Amino acid sequence: MNEPKYKRIVLKLSGEALAGDSGFGIQPPTIQQICKEIKEVHDLGIEIAIVVGGGNIWRGQVGSEMGMERAQADYMGMLATVMNALALQDCLENEGVPTRVQTSIEMRQIAEPYIRRKAMRHLEKGRVVIFAGGTGNPYFSTDTTSALRAAEIDADVILMAKNNVDGIYSADPKVDKEAIKFDELTHLEIINKGLQVMDTTASSLSMDNDIPLVVFNLNEPGNIKRVALGETIGTTVRGKAK
Repeated sequence: MNEPKYKRIVLKLSGEALAGDSGFGIQPPTIQQICKEIKEVHDLGIEIAIVVGGGNIWRGQVGSEMGMERAQADYMGMLATVMNALALQDCLENEGVPTRVQTSIEMRQIAEPYIRRKAMRHLEKGRVVIFAGGTGNPYFSTDTTSALRAAEIDADVILMAKNNVDGIYSADPKVDKEAIKFDELTHLEIINKGLQVMDTTASSLSMDNDIPLVVFNLNEPGNIKRVALGETIGTTVRGKAK
């Protein structure tokens, strides 16, 4: 068997990834398939941290349409990520994978508060750590959370799993048939080209800390393991220019 390319990864999952075709909520077959694939990577001995979004339960746009304060809407989004994290934890543990949820907003009855050194200790002991609640602050996305936590725990890479998108394109391939797929980029190129991969704060943080990013299609079975083993799929974003 091939040796894994990475020792410690941050897997970024959107909330929509858990919703399947319904686009809302959590679809049991979908989350079960994702957890089986995470188990395959865990069985390779790779240390896994997960950052999950909450768009399948709450989107800030809805709050905006309601005339809601941005900060209030963002806090609701953070709570949605906690719900997704607890669902992932239960699903992973049903697969026999030891898991801990850490939240950036304290709710001790259901999860640990985020403590960097404790998170790293869990990873060293082979537990999957799910970071919920975003950064704990409004105005920051879960993309930024991924970059921040990856820097804090000294992760080798951020694996960004996309729904039915197999990499980074010059435009939306579903809309523009002339869109060009990139095999490799830098975070600075993503910022300069205005590519909608992750928000500018997340790209800047990843660039400053030299954290590579791999964007790949989550919907193709086995892709998480392929990326973890170093297969060239999707688009690789280098931390810094060569």
